[in-house]
Amino acid sequence: MSYLITLFEQHSYLVLFLGIFLELLALPISGEFLMSYAGYFVFQGKMNYLLALLTVFISGGAGITVTYWIGKAGGYKLIEKYGKYIHLGPERYNKTAAWFERSGSKLLIFAYFIPGVRHFTGYVSGISRMPFRKFIIPAYTGSFLWGFCFITLGKVLGPRWEVFHQAARRYFIIFIIVMAILLVGYFTYRYYKIQIKDFFNHLLKRLIARLKTIRKTEIFLIFLTLVLVGMVILMLGMAQDYLYNEFKQFNEIAAYIIKSSVYMNWMKGFFIFQTPIATGSIITITIIRIWSRGRNRVLEYLLLIVSILGARLFHESIMQIFSYLQSIGFVGEFHSSNFPDINATIIIIIYGTCLFLLVRHSKNNTVSIIVPLLGLLLLIGLTIENIASTDLLPSDILGGYVYGGVWIFFNFLLFEMLRIVMEKQKFEND
Repeated sequence: MSYLITLFEQHSYLVLFLGIFLELLALPISGEFLMSYAGYFVFQGKMNYLLALLTVFISGGAGITVTYWIGKAGGYKLIEKYGKYIHLGPERYNKTAAWFERSGSKLLIFAYFIPGVRHFTGYVSGISRMPFRKFIIPAYTGSFLWGFCFITLGKVLGPRWEVFHQAARRYFIIFIIVMAILLVGYFTYRYYKIQIKDFFNHLLKRLIARLKTIRKTEIFLIFLTLVLVGMVILMLGMAQDYLYNEFKQFNEIAAYIIKSSVYMNWMKGFFIFQTPIATGSIITITIIRIWSRGRNRVLEYLLLIVSILGARLFHESIMQIFSYLQSIGFVGEFHSSNFPDINATIIIIIYGTCLFLLVRHSKNNTVSIIVPLLGLLLLIGLTIENIASTDLLPSDILGGYVYGGVWIFFNFLLFEMLRIVMEKQKFEND
């Protein structure tokens, strides 16, 4: 490997071209390693970004085109006679060919990202007599996307390039499992399309019939409960990672990417949204809106007060729990004393509660969708701005959002249940 790196430093574009070309001929060469290393060279100024992308595009396209014509000229007999030399025996060929029969040329775009598949897609396409005009567009598109992803990652990560590879090895199995699930789901749908449609049509009819007997309020409660359960599971998962100090790699990569490539000066404008003037303004608007609407004023004012004023108490309780676990020797030294970040917790509680109350009784579906999306974009902008301009750890900010989310959804669910109880009592009194 050290010899290959030395050779790459001396003849970067040539080695990159030959490496990609030979890997697609099914030789044991790591194209991802070469491309991400080329991205690292781009970061150092030793290679040109556009030329590196062009090199991968041409070499990838040339490699898969050559294997296509080899497969088309030699046919299946070529696999039987020489397939063992490139680890493409009849059994592996049959599996790969079965994928192509079910998915057609669409698989070509994603095949580059699947180890053990990209090496043989050209051969299989040619042997299966896929028309070249149908083959070339997805094959070359996949080649460009493959090169763009890994060269850009190497360029963005720069000196953290080795960290990226360590993370890639760590999460490789998870990636493969996810891809396998998606592919199995896709092919299952292709094979059993009619049965699946009939099943879901039947299920939908039963669900509609059931929903007709349930009030909208009860459906809303079910939705809030599911979201709260999901947030609690995520909160517990993050707590486990925090207690075992497993955020280090995530923090290094996230902070480096944002500070080196994502963050832009105009994003400093997001800082205004976490000032007292901005938070005070959104609270004031919410108070006015609740009063003008005239529905459940006391309950909604109570929700606003409890959610916001209880934020610090909730956060302090979490910090006390972590401190107690550390005092009894549950874990060693924590990665940060600021997890979850108090400012992130308060920000999501203020904006989340206010936006919820502003759209709670809205009859305009567009507003109900756009307002939460704007809130999500606001949180993303604030996250990037805080990571780029402060010493806050990404995991601390993310933890603040998750823990704050648990608090507000708990209150949403609690007060919606109180609303139902109050309406029931009012109905009984009348």
